Amino acid sequence: MVGMKTLLNIIWLVFGGFWLALGYFAAGIVCCVLIVTIPWGIASFRIAAYTLWPFGRTVVDKPGSGNVFTLLGNVIWLLVAGIWIAIGHVVTAFAMAITIIGIPLAIANLKLIPVSLMPLGKQIVPSNRPFASNYR
Repeated sequence: MVGMKTLLNIIWLVFGGFWLALGYFAAGIVCCVLIVTIPWGIASFRIAAYTLWPFGRTVVDKPGSGNVFTLLGNVIWLLVAGIWIAIGHVVTAFAMAITIIGIPLAIANLKLIPVSLMPLGKQIVPSNRPFASNYR
């Protein structure tokens, strides 16, 4: 199983993961420079690390993160950036799914949508399955 996750992650990294991570990393830098948006910058860095090596990891809610500030921050993120990022993931997933080899990459792209829509209050944890879902 470890070999399958590694192989999928290498293919992912070469065919899209690096560029996605670079985009999230750049967004994180911009958010951290603007100081007020540092929580979104930290979330962008977390998503960037996840997009580099997504197979065998999953997104779960952080314990104790269900407060009003997390909800408000996620709503702001959703309206400003989240919806556009999610649309980008859907379009990219569609393009990847055209080939048979790209189907696992398309699934990984779709797996990124929930965390790209609502990144605050989430954490990325290892999973023993290559295609771990976002729900346990």
